Amino acid sequence: MKKIYLFLATGFQETEAIAPVTVCRKAGLDITTVSITGDLLVESAMGVTVQADILFDEGDFSDATMLVMPGGMPGSTNLYDFAPLRELIMQHYKAGKPLAAICAAPLIYGRMGLLRGVKATCYPGCEDASWGAIITDKAAVTDGQFITGHGPGAALDFGYAIVDYIAGPEVVKQVKAGMVWPY
Repeated sequence: MKKIYLFLATGFQETEAIAPVTVCRKAGLDITTVSITGDLLVESAMGVTVQADILFDEGDFSDATMLVMPGGMPGSTNLYDFAPLRELIMQHYKAGKPLAAICAAPLIYGRMGLLRGVKATCYPGCEDASWGAIITDKAAVTDGQFITGHGPGAALDFGYAIVDYIAGPEVVKQVKAGMVWPY
């Protein structure tokens, strides 16, 4: 089975974490939330505490098909500042495996120099010309091994893009029907 890991840091945007997890689990995909804080309980940007499935130090990640980064501030910068996660991202990138990020979190890949020439989207104002990405304002963008999402309002579309990448459009169609999307 394909394994997806979604990483949580203090200050993450809860919709951008929970919506993709919900969509993936409804699609029957194996997605695990991972705290980088050293505590399973992680506080979001809006003060909502979420319990992660595992701690980063407990993860092996060699079975990872995809790594997912929710946005939010300071969550995105906290993820970027965690050196072991950057090392994991670089290993994953070099192996040609998919990487996903939404809202402010594409800054992680951008600052690492991974988005040069890649079509991407992010929260308005979070983009940086130094990334070399081709920024769009679409809800979700898939380009090569990257999936990016625009912001909290695009969290379901971002989740559907992840499911499409892993399981295909027919599974997305089934999940959307079950979630009554669009309403």
